[in-house]
Amino acid sequence: MGYEKQKPGDKTESLLTLEKICLVRGGRHILENVSCAIAPGEIITLIGPNGAGKTSLLKVALGLLKADSGQVVRAADLRIGYMPQKLVVDRTFPLSVARFMRLTGRYSQSQLQQVLDAVGASRLLTARLADLSGGELQRVLLGRALLRRPQLLVLDEPVQGVDVQGQVELFELIGKLRDDYGCAVLMVSHDLHLVMIATDRVICLNQHICCTGTPEVVQRDEQFLKLFGPAILPHLAIYNHDPQHRHDQCPHQGCSCPLGQEQDHVR
Repeated sequence: MGYEKQKPGDKTESLLTLEKICLVRGGRHILENVSCAIAPGEIITLIGPNGAGKTSLLKVALGLLKADSGQVVRAADLRIGYMPQKLVVDRTFPLSVARFMRLTGRYSQSQLQQVLDAVGASRLLTARLADLSGGELQRVLLGRALLRRPQLLVLDEPVQGVDVQGQVELFELIGKLRDDYGCAVLMVSHDLHLVMIATDRVICLNQHICCTGTPEVVQRDEQFLKLFGPAILPHLAIYNHDPQHRHDQCPHQGCSCPLGQEQDHVR
């Protein structure tokens, strides 16, 4: 297993390239001959069933897990921001959001406030981490991942533990952060019906890459349908978000937005 850093001046369109990654644990292939590349500004989403190797692939890309064979090539001086899948907080532990965010480095209060503003969590700087709701915690974790002004954001289940409306808002926020920070995004998600509106390219993983392409292409791919079943198709309608659309005005029932497909609007 090799890790390489591209030399300054190397001509490449990729921030990070995975080449023929294999990972074996307990005699079982977790990843088998997986290759992909991430271009600047691109949003890539890994999907697949439980145990497909999605989080393992992220950890290999980050250098947190050593593969048995293959190579990871990173752009020179690549700055990566990482949002882990889970954070369990002991409710008796008196850790503020500000102190939590400073565990990764020395940042000024203005730097912390800037990233919290960017993720819509401006009032949480002095809050106790243990008191945050699921959605608030995800925004704080996302803000922490932005502190290094990353060229690549790596997000493992960024909308986990968030209700449907919160998921829509977070996926839209990720797209906005990509534009504002000029970064690429590599994320894992189980929320198939929403992820298809928030990504440029989908990689369907099940130890190996089953299929890859735009959301429109992947959701009709034979391997994707075999993995998830044709019954998933009604939930994967592509939703092009209208910036003039307001969730506090639409009736939702019968509306084309994801909330209209999921539940009645609750006022």
